Amino acid sequence: MSTTFEFRVHGERLAIARLAHDANLPDWARGGLVSFTRTPDELSIVCPEAKVPAAVMHDRGKVAFGIVGTVPMTTIGVLASLCRALADARVPVFVLSTYDTDWLLVSAERFADAKAALEGAGHVVRGEAPRH
Repeated sequence: MSTTFEFRVHGERLAIARLAHDANLPDWARGGLVSFTRTPDELSIVCPEAKVPAAVMHDRGKVAFGIVGTVPMTTIGVLASLCRALADARVPVFVLSTYDTDWLLVSAERFADAKAALEGAGHVVRGEAPRH
């Protein structure tokens, strides 16, 4: 895939939380980037890490790279090529897709490696990793 993208870095550190599949959507899951995904097995929530109660199972310290603009749903290979660039740099990724675009979440400790991998693949990254 030869398409290049511009990414913006989301300004808050995020967490990925897990609740029971039949849990209600919690009041604490609020912020500038929030995603709920319910499956038969779980309710996963992505939101600012500062909002997640300590007693909730979660993985914190994530930084999100979002593709600027709309990626048509008919585009082939977008996530495969982006994940390949990160995999080649040995950076684990958690992907969120919305109607318009895709977000790549990586650990804050791997931010520089992820940014370098995306830029090395020809993409533009705007922004720096948010502090706590």
